[in-house]
Amino acid sequence: MTIWHWIRHGPTHQKTFVGWRDVPADLSDRDQIARLDAHLPQEALLISSDLIRSVHTADVLERPTRLRLDHDPDLRELHFGVWDGMHFKEVAARDPELSRAYWEQPGDVRAPEGESWNETAGRVNGVVDRLNAAHPEAHIIAVAHFGVILTQVQRALGVTAYEVMAHKIDNLSVTAIHHDNGSWDVGHINHLP
Repeated sequence: MTIWHWIRHGPTHQKTFVGWRDVPADLSDRDQIARLDAHLPQEALLISSDLIRSVHTADVLERPTRLRLDHDPDLRELHFGVWDGMHFKEVAARDPELSRAYWEQPGDVRAPEGESWNETAGRVNGVVDRLNAAHPEAHIIAVAHFGVILTQVQRALGVTAYEVMAHKIDNLSVTAIHHDNGSWDVGHINHLP
């Protein structure tokens, strides 16, 4: 069984859409990071998206017994395209029908010059499938993003994208998902150690 420990990167304090825009994480809460580190398995593979907020969060979780894998751009957040850096109200004013459909009917609806939920899920599934095949008995700590983690919760629970968006994924939370020969099980979602 491969056990995934999905970590959402540290907070960015942004009040706008943050997708592929590279903004740093605030990792100043040492107590919270220490609790997170203690909760995670000491022997594990450690991977992150290539965006700096995930890379730096993974850096603080690195240990000699955690084998660091290359950062993977396919673990990036949803690509919001032209919406990236805009406030929700600006997005709603610019694209009222499209922005509403993007959140209420996620799937094939794309952000302008961005990607759809299904496209995000497809690229993330590729990384997860590759690592499940290569490491069928490993613990994998994956530092990524809200949307990325929810694509895997959706996959494991077998629910719609709209249904999975009801789940909260806090910064520095752990979502545990188990994979065993094509079977999925969710251990916990949004656990804050």
